[in-house]
Amino acid sequence: MSFRLFDAPLREPSQFVGFAGNTVDRQSENRADDSVEKALADPSTRLLLMQGGRLHLKLEDGRFDPWFGAAESQTLQPSLERGVLLGFSESGPVLAVPAGVEPETLPETIKAIDYRSVYMQGLIDEAAAGALAQGAALLAWHASHRFCSKCGTESEMRAGGYRRHCPNCGTEHFPRTDPVAIMLTVTPEKCLLGRGRHFGPGMYSALAGFIEPGETIEAAVRRETLEEAGIRLGRVVYHASQPWPFPYSLMIGCFGEPLNEDIQADLDELEDCRWFFRDEVRSMLDRTHPGNLITPPKGAIAHHLIRAWVDSE
Repeated sequence: MSFRLFDAPLREPSQFVGFAGNTVDRQSENRADDSVEKALADPSTRLLLMQGGRLHLKLEDGRFDPWFGAAESQTLQPSLERGVLLGFSESGPVLAVPAGVEPETLPETIKAIDYRSVYMQGLIDEAAAGALAQGAALLAWHASHRFCSKCGTESEMRAGGYRRHCPNCGTEHFPRTDPVAIMLTVTPEKCLLGRGRHFGPGMYSALAGFIEPGETIEAAVRRETLEEAGIRLGRVVYHASQPWPFPYSLMIGCFGEPLNEDIQADLDELEDCRWFFRDEVRSMLDRTHPGNLITPPKGAIAHHLIRAWVDSE
């Protein structure tokens, strides 16, 4: 009997999605309460500056650079005391720091671009985009969890940004990640795609929903597919995951096997939901569909789920 547990590609599918290229050495076991202060004293430290869901980028010779030194960041009024230590790169410490300058007042050589556009347009490399996802999620968590949920006292940042401590009741709070199931229901001939009311023109995608407390990934995939489309699923297979900094989610991509094909879509949740045959989906991926229907962009895990199925014939 052969050992098949690790019979998989050396680069798993999760490595090809947007925001997944983070190469920062987190050194999670070494995060001290003064680690941010020590990093800021190191001249090799690099900063990612963010504000209001936007990343500040230096425009140099037609290319974008997301990295700032501590000294050169001063013109953007960084809140260094609220910075978080992401970890260490080969060149030194890496931090994410809230900026204080409004986008309208930035100099021409610096642009504030929303996270989604940064990754969709490929404005920075994969490693920087991965660090962006880490930093954006942490800063968003700190912004929305300033006060202790037990006693209401304003808490204090500790462990380089990976913990908040309540000075009143002593409760320790840790960053959260919200798991989201995103699933493509497939047969050998067709797949199920839905269209949300907020989607761009002509876009159809995989169904998705938050995983609830006490629920397995597979159970969430089955529940969400039944609730949104009226399709009951048998087997569920995990494919890939994706960090998603909107604000701090983890997208968990799966394939589902339908037990029925009659759709009963929840039209309060979806604008449309239907089966698509392989050739039509291929034209949607390639942006050649005669009706101008499209799938999500390449960085999205939904795109990778759909592409994996199309190429599986």
